[in-house]
Amino acid sequence: MPRPTITQVAALAGVSIASASRALNDQIASAETIEKVRKAAAELGYIPDSRARSLKLGRTQQLAYAVADIGNPVYVEMMSAVQHVVAASGYRLVISSTGTTSTSLEVVDELRRGHVDGLILSPLRVTDELIQALELAPVPVVVLGRAPEESTIDSVRADSPRGMRMVVDHLVATGRRRLVFLNGPRDTTPGRLREEGFLAAMAAHPDAEGRTFAAPDFTIASGYAAAQKVLDDADDAPLDAIVAANDLIGIGALHAADDLGWSVPGDLSITGMDNTELAEVTRPGLTSVDLGAAERGRLAAELLLARIAEPTRAVHTVTVAPSLTIRASSMAKPLAQATAERGVG
Repeated sequence: MPRPTITQVAALAGVSIASASRALNDQIASAETIEKVRKAAAELGYIPDSRARSLKLGRTQQLAYAVADIGNPVYVEMMSAVQHVVAASGYRLVISSTGTTSTSLEVVDELRRGHVDGLILSPLRVTDELIQALELAPVPVVVLGRAPEESTIDSVRADSPRGMRMVVDHLVATGRRRLVFLNGPRDTTPGRLREEGFLAAMAAHPDAEGRTFAAPDFTIASGYAAAQKVLDDADDAPLDAIVAANDLIGIGALHAADDLGWSVPGDLSITGMDNTELAEVTRPGLTSVDLGAAERGRLAAELLLARIAEPTRAVHTVTVAPSLTIRASSMAKPLAQATAERGVG
């Protein structure tokens, strides 16, 4: 059975084909015409041809969201916020997982095929080659992360160094003096910035000691293995707090501490970063730095839509402020224990 056509819709509604097209495509039309055309379309079972509409408008009405690890809950939170904004503007969202710099470059190269009208990219590694490719991209691009200050790319970034200062200050204030930072790969943007933030924060506390340990990735399994290593070495290198680079590493550390018989927070405080839903459901609950994932996703989507609407607008870089959510995993040491360790009696 042949599909109903817009000509049939227009005839049933008693309007011109042009009027029917405007009514169905949210263009200028009277309320009466829109009502008649939509009623006729529903009666006939007419479905607009999105491909034809895309060719006519010169747009696909699709946007791409590309992230390093689609399984990481922080990316899912950002994606939900992006989806909410773009759907309200009539766009579909295409999701892809990158991981490596080469895959990110492949995603950018795919833009030349004309499958989407814009891209939001959250890369783990920001290289000169990637930035150059993004600047030459045939469609607007927004980076969720750190783009170079001199680049011509809109970006939305978290202030993870400031967030790291918050969590270190909190741990020191609760009596912790020997802190270990469990990082992911240091050659990634979050790995570099969060480690720099940790070391800078420790420098403000000369009465405390901080050291770092890098895991191969930002997963629960890597967090478990890294925490097991530092806890096994605790006789030679004592510690009383683990600062994890993200919640997944922090959750792995919680599991390792439990398996090795460490009490959290009695013997050891553990903190994370990103404040995902997983941080709320662990036992004990994981103290975590909230980097505003949903807000960053919303802002990135709004920047992309604004760039599509006005290609020559000034470059925008937005930084989202962090906050600290304190849970049971970093409760203060008992007063008697902290006093004994300081040698005060």
